[in-house]
Order: sequence, then C-alpha cells, then structure tokens
Amino acid sequence: MVYEYEGKTEKDAIEAAANELGLERDQFDVEILETQKNTLFKKGFVKIRVHVEDKNSSENSGAAKKVANPVPQGEFEEKLISFIKTVVEKMGYDCKADVMFREEKKIGIKIDSANSSILIGRKGKNLDALQLLLNVYAGKLGHEDVRVILDSENYRIRREESLVRLAYTTADKVRSSKNSILLEPMNPFERRLIHTTLNDIPDIETKSEGDGLYKQVRVLYKGIC
Repeated sequence: MVYEYEGKTEKDAIEAAANELGLERDQFDVEILETQKNTLFKKGFVKIRVHVEDKNSSENSGAAKKVANPVPQGEFEEKLISFIKTVVEKMGYDCKADVMFREEKKIGIKIDSANSSILIGRKGKNLDALQLLLNVYAGKLGHEDVRVILDSENYRIRREESLVRLAYTTADKVRSSKNSILLEPMNPFERRLIHTTLNDIPDIETKSEGDGLYKQVRVLYKGIC
C-alpha cells in the first residue's frame, strides 16, 4: 500500500504518517518526494511517500518471485530498465540490467557491472539512492503503487544475512555486559529487520534513535520478569 503525507519537516511528515497508519516509524519505508524551503512569501514543507507492505501479498509471494524470463515485459518494465541503465551510464559506468522477480505491486531489478562495488556503495547507500530514483521514476510513469527493489551482486540478501548475525551477536554482548549497544545508522528496512530478529527474545529489547531516514537501533537488556 502507498500513501503520501506532508509536514513542515521530514520528521513531522513521518510522524503524521505513523500516527494516521497506527504504525511504528520502523514499520514502513519512506521516500522524499519534494522539499520546499521557507521563503518570504511561502512556508516550507516536505512531501513524502510511504510504502506499507501488504501482509497477505507478502505471505503469497514465494511463487510470484520465480521469473521465467528476466527480459522486461511491457512498456513499464522496459522504461525502468532503460532508466536505470541511463542513470548508471551518466555516472560513467557500464552496466546490464534485468528483472529479478515480479509480484503484485512489487518488481525486482538487478544491475550487473564491473563497478558494482561503487554502485552499491558503503553500507549500500549508493544502491539505496539509485533505488529511490527508480521508485520516483515509477511514480512519474503512473505506477505510484508499485515498489521497485534494486539489487546488485545479491547485496540485499547478503546484507540481510549480515544484519541478522549482527542482531544476535549484539544481543549476546548486551546480555553479558547488561549495557546497551547503539548500532550503526540504518535505513527503515534494515532497522525493521533488527527489531524483528530480536523481537521474540524475552530479555532483550530494541528501540530506534535519531531523526531522518537513517536512524540507529539501540539494543538493551531488560531481564526477565
């Protein structure tokens, strides 16, 4: 599901979305659509788009993600592939782009390049930025309700596995020391993965700290009542 909200600041817009949807701020992904600074005659604002995953569609996504043909099907997919290749080429790198998977309201695209490490960037931030551009472009094409996932060299899967290991390792350290640990800044999806991984451990709790899109997760020891 896709929603749009406005606020005086990014924080205000995200809080408005969380309050109206009845969700925690780590339970949805956010795209910044428009930012208007304060001027003498006009008040500033930030417009965001919020993506909330449909539980029913995610439960049935296994079969849908099997792709028989990675070649883009239809004008929308062709334009997405052409757009990401053009952006990467304008950055000065050659790349090949294919469809990874298709499912209802979601499509995965992978890019292969000799410069994949640069396109992925530190902690995947370059890949996140390219993915954001793709989603904005998808919206311009009239597909605001479609979530585009961009990957390269299976980074997303490797990152998820790394974060799960990090979550359990951090929980063990917190349990031993009884001191909280603040993790590196993460995007909403990564933070949600940490929260979900540790959610069922009775003596450990997590909370997000900071402002903006990239916040940090604090892992705390709460003991067993």
